[in-house]
Order: sequence, then C-alpha cells, then structure tokens
Amino acid sequence: MNLPVALSSADGQSCPKPWVLPSRALTLYYGCPEMPRLSHYFLPRVLHEDKKILYLDGANQISPLLIARFARERGLDPSVFNCLVRVSRAFTCFQLTELIRRVPKFLETFDANVLIVTAVPDLFFDEDVRDREARASFEHALEGLGKLATLPLSIAVFSDATSFKTSRRDFLQRLCKQANEVVKVEARPGDELSFTCEKAAQLLSI
Repeated sequence: MNLPVALSSADGQSCPKPWVLPSRALTLYYGCPEMPRLSHYFLPRVLHEDKKILYLDGANQISPLLIARFARERGLDPSVFNCLVRVSRAFTCFQLTELIRRVPKFLETFDANVLIVTAVPDLFFDEDVRDREARASFEHALEGLGKLATLPLSIAVFSDATSFKTSRRDFLQRLCKQANEVVKVEARPGDELSFTCEKAAQLLSI
C-alpha cells in the first residue's frame, strides 16, 4: 500500500502487520472516520491469493472502482477480483444484524475465507431507532459474531464509532471485549496512519 504507516503496541505485544488480517479471529479496527474506506486496503492481499471475501457493508462505502484499480495494478482483469467478492448492503441496524445472522447460509453457496463487516456498532447509534430496540438488535449482532468466530473464518469489523456522540458508547466497549484482537487506527500529520494494537491474540495470519 502507498499509505505511510506507523506501528505501535499499547500492551507490549506484537502489532498486526498493516493490511494483513489475522486468521480465524474476530478483529476490530476503529479510531478514525476513514475506517470503512480503509477496509479496502486489506482486500488486495487476500484477493491476490484467490481467497474469497464476504463483505457486509453497513457503511455503504464499498467501492468497485477502487477494487478494480487494485486488480489493474497487479496486471489482472477486474473481473477476477469481482468474482471473489460478494457484497451485501445494510441500511439499518436491523438489516445488518440479519445479514450477520445469515452468514452461515451465505457460506453454503459462497465459500468465503474472510468476512468483513462495516459500521458495527456505528449503525446501531441511529437516533431514529429507540434505545431498547437498538440494544436488542446489537445483542443479536454480537451473538451472531460470536458464533461466526468459531468457524474457520477471518472476521474483520471496521468501525467509525468514536466519531459519534451517543449514550450507546458502551456498544463499542462490548465489541472490544468480545473481539480477539483490537487495533486502533489514527491519522497523523503527513497522511500517515498509526496502528496501535490494544488487544492481541496469538494467531496466525492468512
């Protein structure tokens, strides 16, 4: 990737390599408003290895043009990458929860190696959704992610939760607690990104 990166670790453990998703882990990336778009930069390495990605887009940020650019940069026809990515969009927290719960069904017809989810818990901060309903839906989403974490699947959640002022901030804390790995991504001067490992699991990378 062309984006400058600085690595650090909050707990003294090795920080994940930039743009490399851990294998068989639930990893949360959060910390800056660009997180949903930054999820794209984790795709080329996986796709170049002919691995499949199921992308649940709660942030409505997936960019086919950017994915096509990645393919061309590697001398590949964009259709090669397109066949390896399946995208499902969600526009409400209820839709995103339902997509998460349906992942096992999706995997029956699309044998994905990687699951990417954007806007958890961001989409659950919607003030048009009553607190009780939002919390119930989030509970189901967490339950669904927990079940998926037992599968031979790399799960990466990309969140812009820290940009919101909400009474539901505990949603992010609960997701951090459930995740195997937590990486905080922050922007620095000069368009540099800082990756800080706040929670790490001793797992292999894909």
